[in-house]
Amino acid sequence: MLGDAPLVAMIPAADVARAKAYYTDTLGLELKDAGPHGELTFVCGGTEFGIYETPSGGQAAHTLASFEVSDLNAEMAGLRGKGVVFEDYDMPGLKTVDGVVEDEGMRAAWFKDCEGNILCLHQRTAG
Repeated sequence: MLGDAPLVAMIPAADVARAKAYYTDTLGLELKDAGPHGELTFVCGGTEFGIYETPSGGQAAHTLASFEVSDLNAEMAGLRGKGVVFEDYDMPGLKTVDGVVEDEGMRAAWFKDCEGNILCLHQRTAG
C-alpha cells in the first residue's frame, strides 16, 4: 500500500512569497513547481517537499525537517554567511556548543527559517 508511495513532507508558511525567497536564495534549494494556490514544491537531494500558506505557519515547537549533510561545519559556515543563526539549547539530554550537539553517531545543529519553522542539519559520524 503506502510503502511504495513517495512521501512529500509539507512545511507551513505564513507568507509563502517570503518562504520562496528564503528557501531559494538563502538555503539554495531548487524550486520545482509553484501550484495554482501558491503552494511550492522544492527538490532537495532527490527528495521533494512542499510549502503551503497558512496562518499557523511557523508555530510548531519541534523540528519539521532535517537535512543530512556530509560536512556539518562547512554547511553551517555557508549558511551563517547568508545570515542564518543557529539555535543554542541547554536542556537535559541536549546541550549545544556553538550551535552543535554531538551524540553517539551524529552531530546536529538547528535553525529557524524565515517563518519560524525549526529545521535541522545533521551529519552521521562513526559511532
